[in-house]
Amino acid sequence: MTQRSIGVGLVGTGFMGKTHALAWRGARATMGGDLPSVRLELLCDQPLARAEAMADQFGFAAATEDWRALMADPRIDVVSITTPNALHHEMALAALAAGKHVWCEKPMALTLEQVRAMEAAARASGRKTLVGYNYIRNPAFRHALKLIREGVIGRPVHFRGWVDEDYQADPDLPWTWRAKLSEAGLGTLGDLGCHLVSFMSELMGPAESLLAETQIIHETRPLPEGGGRGPVENEDVANALIRFESGAQGVFTTSRSAWGRKNRLGWEVHGLKGMLIFDQERMNELQLYVDEGPKAAQGFRTILTGPEHPPFGSFVPAPGHQLGFLDLKTIEAAELLRDLGGGAPARPDFSEALKIEIFIHAVALAAREGRRVRLSEFES
Repeated sequence: MTQRSIGVGLVGTGFMGKTHALAWRGARATMGGDLPSVRLELLCDQPLARAEAMADQFGFAAATEDWRALMADPRIDVVSITTPNALHHEMALAALAAGKHVWCEKPMALTLEQVRAMEAAARASGRKTLVGYNYIRNPAFRHALKLIREGVIGRPVHFRGWVDEDYQADPDLPWTWRAKLSEAGLGTLGDLGCHLVSFMSELMGPAESLLAETQIIHETRPLPEGGGRGPVENEDVANALIRFESGAQGVFTTSRSAWGRKNRLGWEVHGLKGMLIFDQERMNELQLYVDEGPKAAQGFRTILTGPEHPPFGSFVPAPGHQLGFLDLKTIEAAELLRDLGGGAPARPDFSEALKIEIFIHAVALAAREGRRVRLSEFES
């Protein structure tokens, strides 16, 4: 693997910006010295005073309030884009045009047209890209994939998936950019549902077609400056019935207005010989049922992740000590660094993430037009 240092630029200092900064700082220390070293060169936010304060906190060498200056900076090899959704498209295109590699948070952009332009630019540039689906880095999930490949539960025949949170459940929560199509794009599908698709695609393979419905629960919200209420333009809830190319079927549901749910991202895979169950709120556990032995002795068993489930052991040498959300982000950064150093490709890149975006937009289209939508309709 090529041993060289990687210069990093970070745009955005909210929660996801912080996770990127921590992941960049911790990847090599946690995941191994064979990774290229990292130089945290330049951080961008507005106003400049905030950028300077966050650069100091996160450990970046310099700060700017001009994201275009960051893209042009010759010290930077890779750009982390953690801004609100509406800025992803323009920033990613600028970074790629400047010869930078790109690590972009999901969703990739507001529309499929923008996503396709990003994917085409990435292919033409030859630069590395990665989209922030860190949940699929979970050792529990990777063990589930291993069990499926080994035939432990037999051929998968049905999928049930859900992702619910309650951050939009309160009808009196003030209106924000997340309610506007021109700033957020899709609602719960783009914010939450795409994470479920990242799981589902790995577990079940490509979807063939789907039926769907969406719902806006709170059609208006109080404007933060007072003086009335603003319209909510995107969905709070989405549901889909899916046919996979394999012949399996599935159920997909997501809500951002589900009281009491904090990060209820979970799924079941039903096989001919057994079942796997996962719940992100108990992210260090995997439930397995196998139809073996006396019926009276059968039942679900809990697999608690530990060093036997890579790369858990890179963080802690003993089972039962638990990994967390930030650890999954560190794994994600390490995989991008390994790719930049000449190792295995990090994924999903823009081309693979385009398929995730197509699925969530297919759900929106099926709900809007009241018909079964085939994923082949989106082939370019």
